[in-house]
Amino acid sequence: MYLSLPGALYTLLTTYLWPKQHFPETKPLTFHLRHVHATATSSEILFADVQSPQQIQALGHDSYDLPLSSQRGGIRDCTMTANAYVEPKDSEWYDLKDRWNNSHPFGWSPTDNGFRGHVFVSEDNSTVVVSVKGTSAPWIAGGGGPTMKKDKLNDNLLFSCCCARVGPTWSTVCGCYNGSNRCEQTCIEDALQEESLFYPVGINLYNNVTYMYPEANIWVIGHSLGGALASLIGLTFGAPVVAFESPGEAMAARRLHLPSPPSLQHITHIYHTADPIAMGTCNGVSSWCAIGGYAMETKCHLGEVIQYDTVGLLKWGVSISTHPIKVVLEQVLSAEWKGDGEKGGAPASDVVPKPRRAAEVEGEDGVCMDCYSWDTRRSSAPVNMAISRHHSRVLAVLSPSKGVVLGASDVPNLASSKRFPIR
Repeated sequence: MYLSLPGALYTLLTTYLWPKQHFPETKPLTFHLRHVHATATSSEILFADVQSPQQIQALGHDSYDLPLSSQRGGIRDCTMTANAYVEPKDSEWYDLKDRWNNSHPFGWSPTDNGFRGHVFVSEDNSTVVVSVKGTSAPWIAGGGGPTMKKDKLNDNLLFSCCCARVGPTWSTVCGCYNGSNRCEQTCIEDALQEESLFYPVGINLYNNVTYMYPEANIWVIGHSLGGALASLIGLTFGAPVVAFESPGEAMAARRLHLPSPPSLQHITHIYHTADPIAMGTCNGVSSWCAIGGYAMETKCHLGEVIQYDTVGLLKWGVSISTHPIKVVLEQVLSAEWKGDGEKGGAPASDVVPKPRRAAEVEGEDGVCMDCYSWDTRRSSAPVNMAISRHHSRVLAVLSPSKGVVLGASDVPNLASSKRFPIR
């Protein structure tokens, strides 16, 4: 009957005839952000884990016992870095004493052949150090091994001007080369997001570590390729980084559209002048790197540099044989360097060169440039990109052209581990 009434009259009657329903008061919906977001100069949205004020204050170099201004502090970091290449039962393993009696290996199962290293945890869980292994090669650092193939692919994508196109006889590792020193920018950026790269796997690992140790001060360290990856991970999350003898990673950071804050003092590179890989001089078709199949064409680092002048002061010759982490630990950091004592130049074994901005050390007039002879531009036409196929899969791929692409996760030794739950 009521439905046949005019609409206005029907509304008036229902207002008085039907009882009002009283709903319980609800609390407003609130969100607590786990990430800080910002916008880079490339208009990409960037995210990093929120850190407590105590953690932010701890980003200085003295945040766990021995500062990097101390030679012993550098030796401690270098020892942890060297252990990334071996398992604890190996004779090459360095004893870290009781303070670091808790460690978690990643990437060491018999079927793993890629991203690997160790997570070291202090006895009170206040400090966590993620140590990332660098390139394994018979003539470089960690000898041979099952990771050689993927190590080389990551090297040739991260540190080459364009897909490891060193000369006309080289086969490129991606399809971005357009001839005559031309490289397609969008293509090379997408190539760096591929699942075969270690950087996305490292991002997933860091996220897992933060879930395991939410209150800890987390450092990321590494040698060679591992040092560059540590720097890229540290740049992504704002974590403190110590990298030894790493190739220049500044160009890779730009191609990955990582944030570029005004200060990068939380990233410290330590290397010496006799290492052509860290110095950015192991390039060209006749270089030892190229002969070994590696396109190491970058020299520009992020953050600050502690540079040991082994050529000028120790009279070393420039050679890739000085690149291994054991050389740094046992011959560079353990050497007696001339200090600035009261008598002038007195021996001082615990003296470390002062850190300086990387661009001031490696560039001209405070500007460092890689691959300046290449014409890198964006193309409006779609580019067919081919990249070597590998089997690693990651949780998230950050692509400037595609946004965040989510996928299955297969971080070595972590996805199935109760210690490192994938979230």
